[in-house]
Amino acid sequence: MPPPPSRAARLRALATETFDVLIIGGGVTGAGSARDAALRGLKVALVERDDFASGTSSRSSRLIHGGLRYLEHGHLGLVFESSIERQRLLRLAPHLVRPLAFIWPVYAGARVPRWKLNAGLMLYDALSLFRNVKGYRRLNARQVHAAEPGLRTDHLKGGARYYDAATDDARLTLANAVGASEAGAVVLNHASVKALVLEQGHAHGATVVDHLTGEEVTVRARVLVNATGPWSDEIRRLDAPNGTSPAVRGSKGVHLAVPRERINHRDAFTLLSPKDGRVMFVLPADNFTIIGTTETSTRAHPAEVRASESDVAYLLESANAFFPEARLTRADVVSAWAGIRPLVASGYHGSQDDAGSASREHAIDVSPSGVLAISGGKLTTYRVMARDVVDAVERRLGQPRRRSPTDVLPLPGGDIRALDAEFAAARAEVGDDATAVHLVRAYGSRWRRVWALTREDAALSRPLAEGLPYRAAEAAWGVTHELVHTLSDLLIRRLKVAFETRDQGQAAARVAAEVMAPRLGWDAAETQRQLGVYAADALRLFGVDPAEA
Repeated sequence: MPPPPSRAARLRALATETFDVLIIGGGVTGAGSARDAALRGLKVALVERDDFASGTSSRSSRLIHGGLRYLEHGHLGLVFESSIERQRLLRLAPHLVRPLAFIWPVYAGARVPRWKLNAGLMLYDALSLFRNVKGYRRLNARQVHAAEPGLRTDHLKGGARYYDAATDDARLTLANAVGASEAGAVVLNHASVKALVLEQGHAHGATVVDHLTGEEVTVRARVLVNATGPWSDEIRRLDAPNGTSPAVRGSKGVHLAVPRERINHRDAFTLLSPKDGRVMFVLPADNFTIIGTTETSTRAHPAEVRASESDVAYLLESANAFFPEARLTRADVVSAWAGIRPLVASGYHGSQDDAGSASREHAIDVSPSGVLAISGGKLTTYRVMARDVVDAVERRLGQPRRRSPTDVLPLPGGDIRALDAEFAAARAEVGDDATAVHLVRAYGSRWRRVWALTREDAALSRPLAEGLPYRAAEAAWGVTHELVHTLSDLLIRRLKVAFETRDQGQAAARVAAEVMAPRLGWDAAETQRQLGVYAADALRLFGVDPAEA
């Protein structure tokens, strides 16, 4: 498992080689497409303007799920596809995707009564071909209360327990980017497309700007793919400067993290907000609870979208309605963040502001110059989206369609025979339970390589942030093996430090900078500049707007 080529080598390759496909956008769909294409033997380049998963792919509910709530809108095909992909990812990335039990309580007068919930869950299990972790189970009110004593019991009629899966969304994206690199793709973050290279009306490449050096290179490719999610229409405008109708409608989703002890729950919850009846989740995330999500149409720019105080109030009020003893207040919020779901504009039905009923199906279209654009979809089905993109690329290249190997090949780190055995081995070697579990979940079978750095330099065993399982060795590994170039790459996306500290990782940034500076060639002035850039990034992503945005 050699480290990826140096950034200079990757830039040189982009400037001098001709690729079968240039993929623009390093979210989960773009990274997944790059891995799939490289594994099929295509010559692949992938560029991302910020960092892998820096947009929607690191701001989700962190769920790999069939989409139970989509049954209400009749999206049976999507639920079937999502359920199959959930089972596949549990097998191919057991370190990153793990089973998660949900309780759905039902109260008197609820929009979804018990009979409807049970019918839906029976169909949900059937659409997974009865291959879910466990089948759903009906619960009476007494059983719901015994399972989760903190849940409100007045007017409680019963409920059900069912299963989906949790993931680390950013690391799932990174695993695909790293997998693409290991399969031969040239992948570059912090590099944006400035213009398309058009010859006789056809796109044959792009001008790419390296944001770390300011260098511009021309990347030649036979096919271009626009996989930029909520930024898709910006790339479309490079192709059609006179304007096209929007292909993507943004749906804003906000999440909060609070200390898990405040709610003191075991399982995840699917709830119907008493404010408006929409589906929301309360999710366990180690020592934290994630509460989300909102779903509102937005015109906010994808790089600037963030939570508003009204979003925070909505989620806290909704959670308190179900957990009255928690008495959550604004002071309990450790972090709040927002992302934009890039839904296909034509997938909206009824009210054009009703993002909740909009389809999560994906669509691929071709621009007048031949650029393939993928839009829509969801985190769970990223592999199917990537497969369909590469199928379309092969058609454009005039090549016979080759079967995607990603349905059977584990993601990097996913070659684990027994997860419990890995946890036991890590606990024995690391000596700290929380760190051991984190290392296995983050790196899978590669955790030993990360921890081995602490034997070479004992200082790398120190925590990045007090009370959290992240260690300095991960900063070193990130630079050498995980394409980390900035503090935000490490503390916001490779690790969840920014989400789990009240200062959004600013104290940890100083510890990380000590490790990263000599490995990235930062002098004292550059280190200070990088700390300032990190502070600005943290404010941009985790600041809360005073009014609705």
